[in-house]
Amino acid sequence: MNRKTFITALGCALLATTLLGCGGSNKLQSITLGIGGNGGFFNVAGIGGTLQLKATGNYSSTKTHDLTNVVTYTVVPDGDYVIDDGAGNVQFFPLPAPPTTVTLSPTGLMTAVDPAVCTWQNVQPDPTKDPSWVLTGSYKVTATFQGITSQPVFVGVASAAGPPPTGECGPS
Repeated sequence: MNRKTFITALGCALLATTLLGCGGSNKLQSITLGIGGNGGFFNVAGIGGTLQLKATGNYSSTKTHDLTNVVTYTVVPDGDYVIDDGAGNVQFFPLPAPPTTVTLSPTGLMTAVDPAVCTWQNVQPDPTKDPSWVLTGSYKVTATFQGITSQPVFVGVASAAGPPPTGECGPS
């Protein structure tokens, strides 16, 4: 091999090595589940009410990618729903597993469906004062991709009417 060919080959090898090093590793480190990148707690209101979840992959190269349509979602009921007749008769029932009360599509769209439930209870005893809502149950949702599972988000459901006299179910 002549000197010019050797230097050209060496230059190409160095360039290829340098380019491979740019950006570093691109390994999935974590998944953030939320709405528009926000984590925490959410609510689905009314029969047919929807909530669009967003799964964001966080990579070791510090880049992020939208994984909403490729993750596998898991939904687990957590807690109870409430039936309150407004006269002090409050009953609690375990939340049923989806697809009862809520459905979650492969694209992260959660929808409230029949039978309607209310996972909120107004613990304010004075009807002349603003309600004081507590959550009695929710659906815990996680997203998994390439063996990585997101933090959970908790989704309350307000698809049923609350107790008289207002019929409210949860904060608005």
